[in-house]
Amino acid sequence: MRKIISSSILLACASFTMPAVASECGKVTIADMSWSSATLIANVDRFILEHGFDCDAELVPGDTQATGASMIEKGQPDLAPEFWSNAMREALNKGVEEGRIRYAGTTLTDGGEEAFWVPAYMVEKDPTLATLAGVKANAKLFKHPEDPTKSGFMGCPAGWNCQISTKNLYEAMNLEEAGFELLDPGSGAGLSGSIAKAYERGEGWFGYYWAPTSVLGKYKMVKVDLGSGIDEEHFKNCITQEDCLDPKVTMYPPSIVESVVTESFAKRAPEVMEYLAKREFKNAQMNVLLAWMEDQQADGEYTVEHFLTNYESTWTQWVDAPTASKIKKALAAL
Repeated sequence: MRKIISSSILLACASFTMPAVASECGKVTIADMSWSSATLIANVDRFILEHGFDCDAELVPGDTQATGASMIEKGQPDLAPEFWSNAMREALNKGVEEGRIRYAGTTLTDGGEEAFWVPAYMVEKDPTLATLAGVKANAKLFKHPEDPTKSGFMGCPAGWNCQISTKNLYEAMNLEEAGFELLDPGSGAGLSGSIAKAYERGEGWFGYYWAPTSVLGKYKMVKVDLGSGIDEEHFKNCITQEDCLDPKVTMYPPSIVESVVTESFAKRAPEVMEYLAKREFKNAQMNVLLAWMEDQQADGEYTVEHFLTNYESTWTQWVDAPTASKIKKALAAL
């Protein structure tokens, strides 16, 4: 009898001391989106969930619209680490109301940034160039690449959504009257290449770009203050519309970028939810990481080791000490 009781006690103790996170987290699928910052964050989450929370974490291909629809309708994947939510806000909110998904935390604290920029070296020489009024007053510094009698304002490539907003804001800012011509870079590579070329030659550059990107990690640019603040309603209802008849100047509203999880995963892995609520990146930091990825021609998996090794003061704020210790041990074993 004593042996039976002892065995039962031992079995109960063994069950009691098993890590609760492992059984709760179980298998988790993580959407690996097709752009660099998203694949980096997905790989960071996979490593931390696997080694810090004992999850069986797996990356699956993802895309904003398809992933969002699948999470709402099918409950898979479990986690989308970098979701630009405004792209399908109505559907996501409905999914939350129906108890299918949850917003788990902010991924980019600054949000996705769109703006008009000038090189930092220009602003260092003349601080007024960080304002629209200063840019217009010094239009001759921003030489048109083909017509020396004009100045150049670099817009978005044809077919991109931002082509509409840059055209409308070009008109609203009265840039043509100031001597600027709206330029089409032809492609994303053409747009980034125009910044690189200006930097290499120390020339003037004024135009559209966004963050986080490797380009803004490599080349220090200053966001131009349009002196207008942000008018979200006008931006949404007019600036982003092709038939905007009376465009007014407004800064670009930041795009909300957050983590989205399925409700079933949120319920079974509360410890992971606490991690996701704390896990966030600033755009300046992400820009530098993306520039490193590009320079090293590194994929997301390789960049995780670089991030965890060199940004320990960042990621250790997202987890408790025992979890951080487990992650460090796994990192040391790589």
